[in-house]
Amino acid sequence: MKLVKSMTALLCAAQVGLATLASAAPLSITLPPETAAFKPSTMPGYALAQQKCSVCHSADYINFQPPGMSLAQWTAEAGKMQHVYGAPISDQDVSVIGAYLAVTYGSAKANDADVQAASNAPAVAVAKVDAKALLQNNACLSCHAIDHKVVGPAYRDVAAKYAKDPQAMDRLMSSIQHGGSGKWGDVPMPPFAQLSPDDLKSLATFIMSQ
Repeated sequence: MKLVKSMTALLCAAQVGLATLASAAPLSITLPPETAAFKPSTMPGYALAQQKCSVCHSADYINFQPPGMSLAQWTAEAGKMQHVYGAPISDQDVSVIGAYLAVTYGSAKANDADVQAASNAPAVAVAKVDAKALLQNNACLSCHAIDHKVVGPAYRDVAAKYAKDPQAMDRLMSSIQHGGSGKWGDVPMPPFAQLSPDDLKSLATFIMSQ
């Protein structure tokens, strides 16, 4: 009888505990702000890495790779991001980013002939790109959506915020080009320094039309 009473008491205590957990407020976790950054360089791959690599992972990922990797190894690593993980980078981007990483973090030298050839990969001539293609090609939709917040604000919220601002287009173009944080939260937006003025204008116009 005593055993039955003890078991009943334990079950009651467990039920009370579960009920308390169920009614408790959800746990809120605040992550520290991102502090890792790509090593500065005058090579064109530096801006591309800031713009496109940081969309998917921290710059700290680079430090996890073996030291002294060659141009071929770093280019293969960038290619893996493109083909295996679906990173929004072109074959040309792979070459340019690989060259930057090989010189800045690996064993290559900036004046190596193969590095210079990779860094100066000729741009592919393309027809005028519309805003939706720009959003897709630059991974903008990984962090934004039209009508709801993802990592960054919804484009409709951005349009509403700047609806009465006569400098809205210039402000948006500058924000896209230079990136930043603090306007919509602590998560930083990477800079898109390699977008042309026409591309920046197309994106800003699209956002303001939402």
